[in-house]
Amino acid sequence: MAAINFFLICSLVFYTCNASATFSSSPLPKFPAILVFGDSVVDTGNNNYIKTWVKANYPPYGQDYSDHLPTGRFSNGKLLPDMLASILGIKDSVPPFLDPTLSENDLITGVNFASAGSGFDDLTSAIPNVVSFSTQIQLFKEYIERLKGIAGEVKAMEITNSALVIINAGTNDWVNFYDIPTRKLHFNASEYQDFELSKLHGFIKELYKSGCRAMIISGLPPIGCLPVQRTPSVEKPEGERHCLEDQNRDCEAYNQKLVKLLPEIQATLPGTKIGYNDVYEIFVDIIIHHQKYGFEETTKGCCASGSLHASQFCDTTTPTCENPSKFVFWDMIHPTQTAYEYLVAQVVNTLLPNFL
Repeated sequence: MAAINFFLICSLVFYTCNASATFSSSPLPKFPAILVFGDSVVDTGNNNYIKTWVKANYPPYGQDYSDHLPTGRFSNGKLLPDMLASILGIKDSVPPFLDPTLSENDLITGVNFASAGSGFDDLTSAIPNVVSFSTQIQLFKEYIERLKGIAGEVKAMEITNSALVIINAGTNDWVNFYDIPTRKLHFNASEYQDFELSKLHGFIKELYKSGCRAMIISGLPPIGCLPVQRTPSVEKPEGERHCLEDQNRDCEAYNQKLVKLLPEIQATLPGTKIGYNDVYEIFVDIIIHHQKYGFEETTKGCCASGSLHASQFCDTTTPTCENPSKFVFWDMIHPTQTAYEYLVAQVVNTLLPNFL
C-alpha cells in the first residue's frame, strides 16, 4: 500500500436500504494484516487470559457467534475488527494476542491487543486490573519480535508498515470520570480531554516508531446515550431514559479537538495516513432515527434490563431479548452485532477507499 500523507475524516453517510447495512462495491485497499488496540468495543478475548472480573466468556455473550459460544467478545456476535478483517479479505476474525494457541498465520495476518475495561488513562485500567493501553504497546513490540522469528526481519517490517491499525479507546476513561470522582479532583472536563489527547498522541508516536503507518482512530460515542449512563436514578426509578446532554457535549468537544489534532500529528510523521472514524454522529442518528435502521429499542440492553441497580454486563441469569437485531445495545454499554454492522459500513464505504 502506497503511503500518502493525507488526513481522512469518516463522516456520516446513510446506508440503510431495507433497514440493513449495505456495503459499497468500490475497490478497497489491500492490507496484509490488521492490528487492533483499545477497549471492550474491539477486544476479541484478551481478558480471557488475565485475572480480572471484566470478562465476557460466558453466556449469553456470543450467542450469535459461530457455534453460538462465548469468546470474550462483549456482544452477541462479531465486533468491528472481525467484520473489517473479513471484508478486507484478511481473515474471518482477529484473534487475541494473549491466546497461547496462536498459529504462525494468525501472527502474520495480525492480532488484537485490546483489553475490555482499558483506556488511554492508565488509572482506568488499574481499577479492574486489565491491560492498559501502554501495556498493549509493549505487547505489540513483543509481537514484532515473534513476527521476525517467523517471517524474518525484512518481511516482518513490511507487514507492520502495511498493516491496518485500529484504535478505539476513551469511553471507559470518561465513564469513570463521571462516575468515579478520582480524576475530577485533578481535572475539569476540558483539561481531561487535553490529558487524554496527549496520551493518545504519545501512543500514536510509539506505534509509528515501531513501523505502523496506516491508522484508523475512533472518536468518542455519545456516552450520555449509553444505557449505563441514562439508567433511571434513585430519585426517579421509573423516569424517562433521556440522553445526558452534558456528557454528550463533552464527547463532542473531545472529538472536535481530536479532529484538529490528528492532521497535526500526521504532519510530523512522514508516510502516515490517519483516518478519523466519527462514531458519534452515526450513533446519534441511529438512536434518533432508529426505525430507519430497523431498531426498536435504543435505551436498554438486550440482555440487561437497565433497571435501577442493574449490572452493566449480562450474566447467566439475565433474561435476554427475543431478537437482538432490534436492539442497538447488547448490554448496558456495548452495541449488538447488527449495530456494529452499521459502524463497519460507514468505515468501509466512506473511509477505507481513501487508503487506496
